Amino acid sequence: MRFQDAARDGRAVVYAGIQSDPLVVRAAAMLADANRAQRLLARAVMNGESTDPGRWRAMFPALFGRAAADMDRERSEAILEVSLAVADRGEQVRSQVRGALVEELTAILVGRRVDPSTVRRERRILFDGVRAEIHPYDVTVERDRAAEAWDCKWGARGINADVLHQLDDAHTHATDEDERLLVGLVIFDARPSCDVRLARQTAPTGATRLVTLETLDALAGRKA
Repeated sequence: MRFQDAARDGRAVVYAGIQSDPLVVRAAAMLADANRAQRLLARAVMNGESTDPGRWRAMFPALFGRAAADMDRERSEAILEVSLAVADRGEQVRSQVRGALVEELTAILVGRRVDPSTVRRERRILFDGVRAEIHPYDVTVERDRAAEAWDCKWGARGINADVLHQLDDAHTHATDEDERLLVGLVIFDARPSCDVRLARQTAPTGATRLVTLETLDALAGRKA
């Protein structure tokens, strides 16, 4: 089992620019230290249904009301601000920014559990005698006997048969080579939504770990 950079085609070049967007980097850094309610706020706002900050403050009184600690309120305001900036992008760009955000957030959190130098982005996994997958993994951890491959999605709708089969196949091929490979999905969405989506799939999921909005801190090795 070995890792390889993804092909630098036109799509990859364009997406690399989105991944390095300061807004993506700033939002991911904030959400890495956010609590569950603040992450729920970010998801709701970034879906773009409203750009009225007053509406969101009213909908999340525990984050902005008098009962919130000053430090928590300040962080919530910062998250609201950056989330509105994402929501303000055009629909197509917003979708790409949100996807890149989940990848960046995943890389940050995983890098708190393992040596950050082992965390890579947009990498393929190659196995002897097996045709290489075109689709790269969003985040990988490349270390002996404890490698990881994560696909990251903004919402439960991103869960599909192709993704599930690729993750399961990678785990199977690694096992065949007597290698240890953790495979998983990181979905910035509520667990019930993911469960409903998974229930409609026939692809194997037994070897695939699922991390949802409620359990993101588990990526960093913290109790969710």
